[in-house]
Amino acid sequence: MQNSNPIISVVTVTFNALPLLKKTMQSVESQNYENIEYLIVDGASSDGTADYLEKYDGRNIKFVSEPDGGIYDAMNKGIRMASGDYCIFMNAGDCFASPTVVSDVFSSGKNLADVIYGDILKNGTLKQALTPRNCHKMFYCHQAVFVKTECLKMFPFDIRYRMSADFKQSKQLFLNGNSFLKLDMPVAIFDTSGVSNTNRSAGLWENMTVICEVDGLIDKVRLLPRLYFTYLMCRLRGK
Repeated sequence: MQNSNPIISVVTVTFNALPLLKKTMQSVESQNYENIEYLIVDGASSDGTADYLEKYDGRNIKFVSEPDGGIYDAMNKGIRMASGDYCIFMNAGDCFASPTVVSDVFSSGKNLADVIYGDILKNGTLKQALTPRNCHKMFYCHQAVFVKTECLKMFPFDIRYRMSADFKQSKQLFLNGNSFLKLDMPVAIFDTSGVSNTNRSAGLWENMTVICEVDGLIDKVRLLPRLYFTYLMCRLRGK
């Protein structure tokens, strides 16, 4: 039976981004929900991150600082470290939209879906999540989704994909029949400096590869043409 106030594992992945990490840590610290487990996965940064975390006097955190195989490998480490009922990935630079986000989602104890997600704020603009569906892109951002830890352990991030492992995971969860709940509220403030925001054509190509791997024939015919067109336009524009 699910706890009325489940434990939420907030996972932050970071590498040589101490100023951004501090911003995210402050956001997690500000949450007024008590049952938070905070996990930080540092990829052996050389900017003093490990020393800072050793001396940090705040919310009880667990952290590891060691080389990894990239962001999704580090996120999988966070999943393995997690003991909470749900995980959310709030990576260095990302922040919760307000200090009450986690309590707004979970304090009532009524949200029992496997995947609970909401909107994001991006460059000061609200970007609304889509209704649950199998489509050519993610219908939520990983910074704005709480996923049952047991589901993440069943479908970890596929580290073969440098940009679209979260896209593949969202498809796997949907196609597996897991339950989804969309909330009409902003969950996260999205940091726009990530790699997927600076190399769009590469991300689109990986999305197409995921569709070819995961989807059936009918969905491939439905989803791939629009991605091919957008991909070609991005390549022509040098994006």
